[in-house]
Amino acid sequence: MTPLEALLELLERVGASQGAAALVSEDELSRWPAEAVRGLKSQKLLVKASPAVSVVCPGCERECVMPVYTLPAGTGTAASFVVCDKRDDINRVPVAAERLRQWSASLSAIATLVADLLGCIHTDAEIISSGRREVGLLKRRTHSSHVVLVANGGLNLLLAGHSVALADVLTLEGASLRLDRQTLLRLVDKPVAGAGDIESATQRRARLAKLVREERAKGNQAFLKTVAAKEGISISRLKQLLSKSAGKAKSVRNRTPY
Repeated sequence: MTPLEALLELLERVGASQGAAALVSEDELSRWPAEAVRGLKSQKLLVKASPAVSVVCPGCERECVMPVYTLPAGTGTAASFVVCDKRDDINRVPVAAERLRQWSASLSAIATLVADLLGCIHTDAEIISSGRREVGLLKRRTHSSHVVLVANGGLNLLLAGHSVALADVLTLEGASLRLDRQTLLRLVDKPVAGAGDIESATQRRARLAKLVREERAKGNQAFLKTVAAKEGISISRLKQLLSKSAGKAKSVRNRTPY
């Protein structure tokens, strides 16, 4: 197995989990390339999970998957075992602690990594649904698009009306993860008409107004400067956008009902 194959295996498992965490045992990881495992752990795509609650019983050749029982440690190491109910000549079968160690990979962790590699503007709506995560806002000079990570049997990035398999743009070289950012930027510059992931002018003004309110609520005296820096625009341009947003809201409030 190569480092790239290890990454693809992990992405496939998370995609198949459709929002739930994918678990990988310590025993299985020992057969993956060491540099790949080191890279996945350092990027927090693999994080330590609770010990397994079931295991393949090592008592005989049947290799039954059985629940694990663990006695309190007392003065020594906690003892784990399975209870065989398939044979009369086997009762308790000890299970080594290392066989219960496992690691977890989640959709949220992958979305965070993609956001960092893309340099996205983070948004608040991280969890959209069980199988969808907001990555962030990807901006170009003339276009911008929300990027969404979707787990639906595989992992796909949705942006500007396009769908791209994450495995096609994310690679693992040794212990380093790399994202083909230029391919995604080109897609943002060529939005599909009517795409739901394109940020409209109205949506942008509403988002900016919310960011400003949040910074003010934090007690940040330089709230305009902070938001403008995050957006890559001048303070005067930010004020202009906010004034349009405020003007539109006032117009709606003052509209005479029929």
